[in-house]
Amino acid sequence: MEHERIANLSYLKKIVGASMAGTVVEWYEFFLYGTAATLAFGKLFFPTTASELDGIIAAFATYAVGFISRPLGGIVFGHIGDKIGRKSLLQFSLVLIGGSTFLMGCLPSFSSIGYWAPVLLVTLRFIQGFALGGEWGGAVLLVTEHSPNRSRGFWGSFPQAGVPLGNLLATIVLLVLSASLSQEAFLSWGWRVGFWLSVVIVGIGYYIRTQVTDSPIFHAAKQQVEKQADAGYGLVEVFRRYPRGVFTAMGLRFGENILYYMVVTFSITYLGYLKLNTTRILTLLLFAHIVHAIAIPLVGHLTDQRGRKPIYILGATLGMIWPFVAFPIFGTGSTWLILVAIMLGLVVHAMMYAPQPAIMAEMFPTRMRYSGVSLGYQVTAIVAGSWAPLIGTALLRRFDTWMPIATYILLASAVSLVAAVYMSESRGASLVSIDQEDMRRMVGCREDRGRLPGPWPLNQ
Repeated sequence: MEHERIANLSYLKKIVGASMAGTVVEWYEFFLYGTAATLAFGKLFFPTTASELDGIIAAFATYAVGFISRPLGGIVFGHIGDKIGRKSLLQFSLVLIGGSTFLMGCLPSFSSIGYWAPVLLVTLRFIQGFALGGEWGGAVLLVTEHSPNRSRGFWGSFPQAGVPLGNLLATIVLLVLSASLSQEAFLSWGWRVGFWLSVVIVGIGYYIRTQVTDSPIFHAAKQQVEKQADAGYGLVEVFRRYPRGVFTAMGLRFGENILYYMVVTFSITYLGYLKLNTTRILTLLLFAHIVHAIAIPLVGHLTDQRGRKPIYILGATLGMIWPFVAFPIFGTGSTWLILVAIMLGLVVHAMMYAPQPAIMAEMFPTRMRYSGVSLGYQVTAIVAGSWAPLIGTALLRRFDTWMPIATYILLASAVSLVAAVYMSESRGASLVSIDQEDMRRMVGCREDRGRLPGPWPLNQ
């Protein structure tokens, strides 16, 4: 028995490594774009205007395209992933996002090909977002469906830690390039190196993912669905059977998503607007990403001990307070105080982000879990993180003060607070029991339909 437990733990760690490896790669490339949008894209791919913020706003608009395509990727990958499995789609998404990112590094500038430059950039950004939309759900389910009930929050949080690690890697690459090259050399070709390096990272991530398999609970659910003619899966089925889970997940995601992009992407714009040196800003973010990566699994473990709900409520509440502390600190220009403010923002974010894989996995049965978590996670990005840096920059341009931006973050966090208050506590839930309850409900609906010939009465 002890040998079997150790073997299972060893394989679980391999599953975690496979999920994290891909997630690090995916988010390295995704956030590389976000940072480059602030530092280079606004100047290279869009026409020059009177305000330097206009180019950044245009670059963030293309940044939003990746978020708009993410729900489409989540729907397509979720539907297929619920039918054939998680692993094969994770390998495909890795190759797709790697290829699109490499090609971004090859794009000519606006001065060379005119408006074809932003058109091609938007196209590749759409492909990148589509691939990422399918990536997250498969990565977290590969871990959560292999995890013990009592520690799903801890193990499920590790793919989330891949986000700051990927961001950290992207920040290091851009930091080295911006510090070692002149501004002219960085804008001319230096920024492209980070995108070209994606080929190496994708190869490593792809190999690691070939070493794992789908979970036993997925194979059992697949066999059960094949026996049940009316056991569907995909977008329509998850909305029909579990609408509350989908909308609760969206609410939980809303404030968290906006907070993150305001901390790690818009802060670069805001601090640059305050005339802080680019290398200095990237150095601060580097240390903040390290703290974030450490905080996420710690919070995940805490949710296994104290529950998902109270931790999320605390995180959403602090998210409402953070901007009113952070922006005045940014204005001081003090390196150490700014670092503390960014770190606090990412710790608050971790309190909402770390529990999400476990919470969302425990909302849906296995036969539609990929679709459910992908919808709840990715659709929200259309109205949340995709526009956050753009809205922040536009508010800064319009009002020339931080107060409207802080109010925007407060309102977003309030949405997640309401969702957290109304969500059900699921700590220690059994995924097998969730599947069994789903089948009982399905049988009950079938029996009800058998007792009610013809159309359903209007008052039912």
